[in-house]
Amino acid sequence: MTRLQRIKADEMLRDRRSPVDAATLHGAAVIVEDVRSRGEAAVREYSERFGDLSPADPIVRDQRHLNTALDRVDSSIRELLERVAGRIEAFAREQRSCLLDLNTTVDGGRAGHRWLPVDTTGAYAPGGRYPLPSSVLMTVIPARVAGVDEVWVASPRPTLVTLAAAAVAGADGLLAIGGAQAIAALTFGTFSPPSDVVVGPGNRWVTAAKKHLYGEIGIDGLAGPSEIVVVADGTADPRLVAADLLAQAEHDPDALPILVTDTPSLVEDVELMLDDQLATLPTAGVAKSALDAGSVIVVASREEAVELCNRIAPEHLALHMDDSVAMAARFSSYGSLFVGSDSAEVFADYGAGPNHVLPTDGGARYQSGLSVTTFLKAPTWLALTDPAATAEDAASLARLEGLEAHARAAELRM
Repeated sequence: MTRLQRIKADEMLRDRRSPVDAATLHGAAVIVEDVRSRGEAAVREYSERFGDLSPADPIVRDQRHLNTALDRVDSSIRELLERVAGRIEAFAREQRSCLLDLNTTVDGGRAGHRWLPVDTTGAYAPGGRYPLPSSVLMTVIPARVAGVDEVWVASPRPTLVTLAAAAVAGADGLLAIGGAQAIAALTFGTFSPPSDVVVGPGNRWVTAAKKHLYGEIGIDGLAGPSEIVVVADGTADPRLVAADLLAQAEHDPDALPILVTDTPSLVEDVELMLDDQLATLPTAGVAKSALDAGSVIVVASREEAVELCNRIAPEHLALHMDDSVAMAARFSSYGSLFVGSDSAEVFADYGAGPNHVLPTDGGARYQSGLSVTTFLKAPTWLALTDPAATAEDAASLARLEGLEAHARAAELRM
């Protein structure tokens, strides 16, 4: 029988994982710097060594290749990709419409900001245990809605559906490579224009390469294995709770499924449903490994559940409660929130609208998931017609800091 580990809240917070270990970070840095130095030769060498390419395989798949793949997929698959892409695009456009340029009065003139897209983006889509064409849609479409000029995908051993998804999303091309060498190639422009921002989920080598390059490029975040916290009370359906835990557990043996409840009797009911669903689940081996490391935390009250979840800041937070809508406002740190038992996390994974590229390992305490804002910057501007209104204060503050040239530059405008 599946038995989730019974732990206390402090244990969960104490044992918070790092998205990448030191050895992988060092190894990824070696690969990245080798690609910086040797370019295409290094990319091909690593890609062949790690099994992503054979010597005769092309790395670059241009738009013609992508459109050919789209023409070759079954019409039902094409229609599915286009429907999901439409939902993702519609949500991204609504997000973009909320971001307004600013033009306001300040002493002596006006100031403001403009929302401007970056020029180029690289989007990574996993191609390992489970190739994820959905991640192509989730990363490329918001970039296009933001107004990015050039968007290239990298995905190792791309399937026909992955190539078709890149065509539907509007990618300029795809690199059939993975790992740290793919992130380096996107960054340095080995096969495509150099990227200003590189995004997308990946394994620890992808994450380590993004961490090594952060500051040289922008990134969406450092994503570790998938995680979900399900908060359930005595009204929850154990079958649905189990289904949501399993949906994350099957991602990876290192995925982290967590149940938080104020109803101890619910726990065994959920475990029974986990066994029942595992019996027919094709990915049971992976899911069982994750569940064995999964946890259940029994809390004394809803207030304790809220406080705990805000400290965990999980990637996915699902509320299976009798008043989920009212409770939702009390949670403040999560990658994405799923309100009520009908709002399964899977719907966001596969295109209801919100993005599925989200912060893990507590990152939701200080950042949000991927969206159009990932590809936008808001530089400020200042236009003074009466500089004397602030010149004296500027000069005085500059002299307090010992910067006389600053002070004189201000006083020349008085």
